[in-house]
Amino acid sequence: MLKSVGYGATSAHAPLDLMHFNRRDPGPGDVQIEIAFCGVCHSDLHTARAEWEGTVFPVVPGHEIVGRVTAVGAEVSRYKIGDTVGVGCMVDSCQQCGSCHEGLEQYCETGFTGTYNSPEKHIGGVTYGGYSNNIVVSEKFVLRIPDNLDLAAAAPLLCAGITTYSPLKHWNVQKGHKVGIVGLGGLGHMGVKIAHAMGAHVVLFTTSSGKKDDALRLGADEVVVSTDPAQMAAHVNSFDFILNTVAASHDLDAFLVLLKRDRTMTLVGVPAKPHPSPQVFNLIGKRRQLAGSLIGGIAETQEMLDFCSQHGLTSDIEMIPIQKINEAYDRMLKSDVKYRFVIDMASLEA
Repeated sequence: MLKSVGYGATSAHAPLDLMHFNRRDPGPGDVQIEIAFCGVCHSDLHTARAEWEGTVFPVVPGHEIVGRVTAVGAEVSRYKIGDTVGVGCMVDSCQQCGSCHEGLEQYCETGFTGTYNSPEKHIGGVTYGGYSNNIVVSEKFVLRIPDNLDLAAAAPLLCAGITTYSPLKHWNVQKGHKVGIVGLGGLGHMGVKIAHAMGAHVVLFTTSSGKKDDALRLGADEVVVSTDPAQMAAHVNSFDFILNTVAASHDLDAFLVLLKRDRTMTLVGVPAKPHPSPQVFNLIGKRRQLAGSLIGGIAETQEMLDFCSQHGLTSDIEMIPIQKINEAYDRMLKSDVKYRFVIDMASLEA
């Protein structure tokens, strides 16, 4: 067994604290990674505090992982010791179903294995995530981090980057399209950057007028305060696509009416309480679509990393030591971060 150390929670009400645990030794097709940085996702907080059903305690969160390869199995062909790599939200899938064969492992029909809080197929128990010093992953679920990307700022791309890139790509956002991004948090700020790099005219929707300057800096062409009826009315029937990143329950109709005929709004934020149901007429009146999207497959995640490399995109981050993780969770609830916390694992002491 590989001895590991990290930060985890023992119950929904316990703060994250130092934990020692075991990982499997690398098998023939596995890659062992020394973790350098791990992003802090809102999903980590939802899971650690059992706001989503199904948390198995103890839980070690973290699925925005970057580091360097320290060991490889005998059958590994894609990576070697010293390579700079990443691990996102998945570490396994059935590899047999139609979705897996199409490179859509996130929609695995028997369920993908999450980087944390999923059944560990090799040694039993559950998977432990990236708030730790190391991880062992099948090479099929390891990503190559381009050399020109800052390693710490690239970590959130493994979740926030692919969560926004995948729907923008799937719904064929292209140059000249008018694209709305709802919310300017960890997901939204990457949505703005990526949509801008795709050539879209980007409109950022926010409840806070104070975010205008930052949104424009990140690549937005316009900023609309969504609580202002006049500003919203000026955009009715005008959008080619809207990416809604907000993870709090809110009125979807306010944004659906902004879409052109036959256009789509896609949800990627997961609120703890459901959204109010949209008015059906706002869908059927213009044959609009309300959709959802979940991260991306491994091939598409690598494509996203290469796209970000080409356009020089990384997340805006605030670096923290692991000892500040509980404080970071509290600040994240107050939206007091621009725009993603990243843990420097050099701060982890055994």
